[in-house]
Amino acid sequence: MAKLEQSQGSSVAADLVSFLNASPTAFHAVDEVKKRLSSAGYEQVSEREDWSLQAGKKYFFTRNYSTIVAFAIGKKYVAGNGFHIIGAHTDSPCLKLKPVSKVSKGGFLEVGVQTYGGGLWHTWFDRDLTVAGRMIVREGKDGSVSYSHRLVRIDEPIMRIPTLAIHLDRGVNDGFKVNTQSHLLPVLATSIKAELNKVVSENGPVESGDSTDGKKSTEKLSTDNKKHHSLLLQLLAAQVDCEPNDICDFELQACDTQPSIIAGATKEFIFSGRLDNLCSSFCSLKALIDATSSESCLEDEAGVKMVALFDHEEIGSDSAQGAGSPVMLDALSRITSSFSSDTKVLLEKAIQKSFLVSADMAHALHPNYMDKHEDNHQPKLHGGLVIKHNANQRYATNAITSFIFREIAIQHNLPVQDFVVRNDMACGSTIGPILASGTGIRTVDVGAPQLSMHSIREMCAVDDVKHSYEHFKAFFQEFSHLDAKITVDI
Repeated sequence: MAKLEQSQGSSVAADLVSFLNASPTAFHAVDEVKKRLSSAGYEQVSEREDWSLQAGKKYFFTRNYSTIVAFAIGKKYVAGNGFHIIGAHTDSPCLKLKPVSKVSKGGFLEVGVQTYGGGLWHTWFDRDLTVAGRMIVREGKDGSVSYSHRLVRIDEPIMRIPTLAIHLDRGVNDGFKVNTQSHLLPVLATSIKAELNKVVSENGPVESGDSTDGKKSTEKLSTDNKKHHSLLLQLLAAQVDCEPNDICDFELQACDTQPSIIAGATKEFIFSGRLDNLCSSFCSLKALIDATSSESCLEDEAGVKMVALFDHEEIGSDSAQGAGSPVMLDALSRITSSFSSDTKVLLEKAIQKSFLVSADMAHALHPNYMDKHEDNHQPKLHGGLVIKHNANQRYATNAITSFIFREIAIQHNLPVQDFVVRNDMACGSTIGPILASGTGIRTVDVGAPQLSMHSIREMCAVDDVKHSYEHFKAFFQEFSHLDAKITVDI
């Protein structure tokens, strides 16, 4: 039995590793989620179009290609019934390329980057880095020009942020202080090698026709290309089979090239970047897909099962596609209005019947820094999902929402843990309080325990991936039945 459980846990973890390796950026994560949903029978709808939804069907939509919302409508659903939601986020702390990334100094070609989120920036030194993200690419010529959205990823290492030798910084072991403006520039190449190999063209792009104002498009393109090293543009163009001159703009970030793996002496860990929060995103997605894998899964369902994966949590969620935007309420409203014209009142009723699991990774007890946790709240690896509490509502958990989530764990013999931050330490936050206050939906904040949060290379336990997936799946399957037994505001 133990071997069977270990095999099942390893299977889920192996699937997570595949997901992580396909998702170097939020854009790639959404693309991978989209592929998995489509394979599972989910139909894409567009926020720009009218929706014609049907009970018993499954749908998803993307916003900015960095946020994705998927939902399965029960066959017995009527407008005003509740939504059972798991929310997570697709972004992670990283280094993003500046609008003008071309830096040349000391005989080196460097890439200008800006810090995104609260990263452990010292962990980015001496890593084999590449770039990934999205580009806007010009297609066609003359009167038939159009612009496409392309995901891009250079697989091989193309740059590195070298540390200063200890001989030139004798006090470094007393404290490594990173100046994020001057020390965090990745080295792309040496100027002389690029020139000798004739990879970099300093003469501007080849003409590609007249622009709308009668001037040669060469002039504008040449100006744009001065923002970035020609070498970098050449590498990017080769990935999407276009000319460097056709790259109109991009959102790129530096990425570690070391793949995610199952590791440890007993293969009990996952070593990877972006576990915060792609681990939660993956587990909630897999739980939704498996809980709605057949028509019979929705046969007796009267509510809507939903997963919402948001961008920009690491920087406060205040964007058009973050959890602080109307995207959640927009989704709930449009689903409700598809089944009734009396949207406002019915949506208000639905919200009071709904429940949100805010899933974001939690801090596991660190064996070398045990004093950072108080004695009664020390989440352990392999210990199951952590329910996060904070009296000042940095987490949205309360007694009712905690009880519901814990009761589901008890019914399925799943481990669960509790966490509060020490009184003498600052508490982080999640999308939970943002969505709870923005929608009025009951919310519990939970997460799988991990170490090295916000490092370029994090770690969690294989068992906790399995626990998270099973707990989320059980939530989708049983919340309605459990909620019917609870009386609070009546």
